[in-house]
Amino acid sequence: MEEENSTLARRQLGKALRDGRMALGLTLEQAGVPIQRSGSTIQRLEQGLIAHVREVDVEALCRVYEFDDEKTATLLLLAAQGGELNWWCEYWELMSMKFGVFVGLEAAARKLTTYEPEFVPGLLQIPAYTDAIMRVARPEESAESHAQRVKLRMRRQACITRKYDPVTYNVIIRESVIRGMVGGSRVMGAQCKHLADISTRPNVTLQVLPFSAGFPLGDSGGPFVTLDFGMGRRGRAPEPPVVYVEVYQGVLFLTKRETVLKYGEAYDVLRQNALDPVASRTLLRQAAREYSM
Repeated sequence: MEEENSTLARRQLGKALRDGRMALGLTLEQAGVPIQRSGSTIQRLEQGLIAHVREVDVEALCRVYEFDDEKTATLLLLAAQGGELNWWCEYWELMSMKFGVFVGLEAAARKLTTYEPEFVPGLLQIPAYTDAIMRVARPEESAESHAQRVKLRMRRQACITRKYDPVTYNVIIRESVIRGMVGGSRVMGAQCKHLADISTRPNVTLQVLPFSAGFPLGDSGGPFVTLDFGMGRRGRAPEPPVVYVEVYQGVLFLTKRETVLKYGEAYDVLRQNALDPVASRTLLRQAAREYSM
């Protein structure tokens, strides 16, 4: 049936638009007037039944509903994910809308550039490390939900481990990542060994920013991921680069060119102060041995 052909991503978009319309007390017909669309078209959009959502319509509705720039950007990214039912949709109930958007972008990216000062990045975590984090972060959830979250994180890692055309992954972790205890010594030992092993892959460049480097950016800096989507057949990027930033009360998608460039400059400063990949691997193997003693 038509409803069954609606992807979960489109449904999430539709729900957000419906909530915006209802908050203003607008009818379907009233919402359609500013964008010259019928009430039935607005209704189909809200139900996730339009296979190819026009981004111009979404942007116009966001203005009508008085959404801020951050929410508008999130909904536009969600609309851009298109009509295919992708593998991560089966985990949609476990994810916030914004994180679901990120997972879709991550799967489409050709290059990922990550800085993480506290935790092992999700794409490099072993199952036991992820499970230990989930048990502490979400104690109210069932063991089944924890297992599903671990499974989601492991499936995301296919983008860097697949044999055909794996994503280029550049990552810097602060030394605190490998010194902070997660799950006990055995888990940390296995995790450090995994980091050292995966850093030997030709598509992965992993560096450790040692404590001795201090704070090259002038402060501790938070985690961020820059997603680059490469070039299309005509030599044009299918999507502009996006910076994903996690903050205390949520996440941000940053798309302005000058902002993306500033994060690139920040990563270059961190890279210049980090240990080179060989020295980083040596430190990780040493840490793995220490945890196993």
